[in-house]
Amino acid sequence: MSDRRIAVVREDLIPLLIGPGLVPLHARWSKRALDIVGALVLLVLAAPLMLLLAALIRLDGGPALFAHRRIGAEGRPFPCLKFRTMRVDAEAMLRRHLAANPEARAEWEARFKLKHDPRITRLGRFLRESSLDELPQLLNVVTGQMSLVGPRPIIRDEIVRYGEHFHLYALCRPGLTGLWQISGRSDVGYGERVEFDRRYVSEWSLLNDLRIILYTPLCLVARSGAY
Repeated sequence: MSDRRIAVVREDLIPLLIGPGLVPLHARWSKRALDIVGALVLLVLAAPLMLLLAALIRLDGGPALFAHRRIGAEGRPFPCLKFRTMRVDAEAMLRRHLAANPEARAEWEARFKLKHDPRITRLGRFLRESSLDELPQLLNVVTGQMSLVGPRPIIRDEIVRYGEHFHLYALCRPGLTGLWQISGRSDVGYGERVEFDRRYVSEWSLLNDLRIILYTPLCLVARSGAY
């Protein structure tokens, strides 16, 4: 598959959230307007906190931001921004850890996440549990690579887990928040995660987006499934 476009979007199967489709043009414009206005307002409000966090992260000599390659709308890869929560030698450390720990390897292969990840710094653990590490993704929303609400942005290796449902994922921009984020996050099995994304696309409405946005702060306070 091409790095530029991994999936061929099947426009006949589901209302599109991007491009021409069964969702009215005014509804698509409303979603994008909500993204731009909401992300800009949040960026202004969060700017002092983001500058402070960036300075603290930089204390270990590494960069403050980390751009992770994720799969976006129409299967196109994009740099998903986050505050760096891992050590600067994280990739080499992961390889060593998985090679020495069969249980950790099995957990990684099942979820692409580790509940007890030795790569994460002390500040990084706090950022992940509070979801503050995802604040830079507001920039991804402003540039149109992400939406405030949508499927969780996945990596290339996760495409196979979506099987026949990957074309649904590729129909819309991944979200800063979504059904997965308000429904248990990493405590949810992968099959349920895929089902959340399928439901979001097939049942999309601007009202559902607003409900998810309003419910997200409650889930962030609870920190359920965040690691």
